Amino acid sequence: MTNELYAVVGNPISHSKSPRIHSLFASETGEPVEYTAIQAPLDNFAGAVKQFFDRGGKGLNVTVPFKEEAWQLADRRTERAENAGAANTLYLDEDGRLTADNTDGCGIVRDLVSNHGVALKAARILVLGAGGAVRGVLGPILAEHPASITIANRTVAKADALVDLFTPVAGETALSACGFEQPSEPYDLIINGTSASLQGDLPPLSPKVIAKKTVVYDMMYSLQTTTFNQWALEQGAQIVHDGLGMLVEQAAESFRIWRGISPATRPVIEELRND
Repeated sequence: MTNELYAVVGNPISHSKSPRIHSLFASETGEPVEYTAIQAPLDNFAGAVKQFFDRGGKGLNVTVPFKEEAWQLADRRTERAENAGAANTLYLDEDGRLTADNTDGCGIVRDLVSNHGVALKAARILVLGAGGAVRGVLGPILAEHPASITIANRTVAKADALVDLFTPVAGETALSACGFEQPSEPYDLIINGTSASLQGDLPPLSPKVIAKKTVVYDMMYSLQTTTFNQWALEQGAQIVHDGLGMLVEQAAESFRIWRGISPATRPVIEELRND
């Protein structure tokens, strides 16, 4: 059986774990998948996508800085891509139309709920950041019916814009926006959607947002404890998670979209932790 071609596209791309993840999925499921990495020119993402599909490619994952451009490039978008305003998964539908999906929100929800046993229903959630990473996950988190989501950001207007955007689908979940300094009481779950942790920086949060029962989740991942999670532990948090599981879960959802099979994720997460 001839392997079918998939890839992740970004710039830079050499650090990406996606080829490793999808090769593990292919080995596990026996699917004929060949998965590579493509570094697209910053000024010609569309050309790289066209070239990939013209040579018979079946599906693309999209990473920084092209997720918004992938969304704009698509002929059609799934509802979750539409809500996210960004796409991390591209494929051609049965009519040959370039279709955009976003599996990031599904990935974080599965990691929190299935892998870590975190109850999102009726939870009080603090989300840090108001960029594309946060927009991409808000819809699926809201679908779990938390009691409230507070979006804190350095520029409050950006957080306000997300509140306005998601209020129509928030149901009974209370949505609010504020600056990083404002929250001053404990939350059930804190999600760090800023990239500051990668640079060793921290948003100026009050330690009062952390209680012993607070679950802290950094969407970034690292071989060591992330800067944000280390801060949370020092404030008394007892449960912290990074975003490696989210990375694997969003990849598994892309694999399901493309191949119609959901691979087991736990062995892959464990293998990557041990690499």
